[in-house]
Amino acid sequence: MVQAKSWVLDKHFDGFPKNSDFKLKVEKLPELKNGDVIERNKFLGVIRAFSRLQMKEGDVMIGTQVAKVIQSKNSAFPVGSHVVTSCGWTTHSISDGKELTPVMADWPKDVPLSLALGAIGMPGLTALHGLEDVLGLKEGETLLVNAAAGAVGSVVGQIAKIKGCKVVGSAGSEAKVAFLKELGFDEAFNYKTATSLEEALRKASPDGYHCFFDNVGGHFSYAAFQQMKHFGRVAVCGSISVYNDATPQTGPFPHLAIIGKELKVEGLLHDRWKDRHPQSQRRLMGWYREGKLQCREHVTKGFENMPEAFMGMLKGDNTGKAIIAV
Repeated sequence: MVQAKSWVLDKHFDGFPKNSDFKLKVEKLPELKNGDVIERNKFLGVIRAFSRLQMKEGDVMIGTQVAKVIQSKNSAFPVGSHVVTSCGWTTHSISDGKELTPVMADWPKDVPLSLALGAIGMPGLTALHGLEDVLGLKEGETLLVNAAAGAVGSVVGQIAKIKGCKVVGSAGSEAKVAFLKELGFDEAFNYKTATSLEEALRKASPDGYHCFFDNVGGHFSYAAFQQMKHFGRVAVCGSISVYNDATPQTGPFPHLAIIGKELKVEGLLHDRWKDRHPQSQRRLMGWYREGKLQCREHVTKGFENMPEAFMGMLKGDNTGKAIIAV
């Protein structure tokens, strides 16, 4: 009998999450039925955006994992195989295989499997399809990306440089700004210390921006919309500036800039291009192997530290993908 530990949402977040919002639950998993597998999670990722929409109190916290199959009655997933799944904050889980995605069969042995949750997983796929399929980024254009030292933003900027574009990134500390420079960003600034966000954006690219990859929302988005070129394109990936608001923010609103500059604004979720993910992952892996794509991870060890890692991610403690290793 396999024992599973899980972190559940004990109480919906009221503003910024706190330790008392989480509860650790322990249970024994039942015997396998035909077609089922038991997987043991090795690396876990955390996500904030959809917790209130997708969860009720008592549910296991949502997130993605790289797991190893330890028991199997499913020939498609033999014991020892590795999968990406979304069973949430748990050490072990049972699956009928329908929601499991095999890790690339030829995943190189010298590449950490945790990258299947980061630059060669969902964040990397989001970056790639956002740039190519939403923004249609072209060589020689200028791209702005915020939360640029995060899991998605850092890959966005590097792919844009591979494509021959000028890249401007914003981040929340001087260490993160230095990291963006290491990645090859043309311009980078600390939005927390900028006396004027508008001036910082204008100084970084006086001629404006063809494309904007938005991970933040709120006031930053409003300021960036004012700096867009005519017929500019905006990919809306996240809105981390408002996730923890107890009271919804109000204005200013960017509609006049959208109309006057005739901007294209489109939201994206990576699963829209799920049928192309295998090919896209091979492209990302190729860039990584060639040294064109750096993959920084912020690793927290220990399943018991999941809430701490989650709250740290929301405070911006991580550079690159926040990973919990168990």
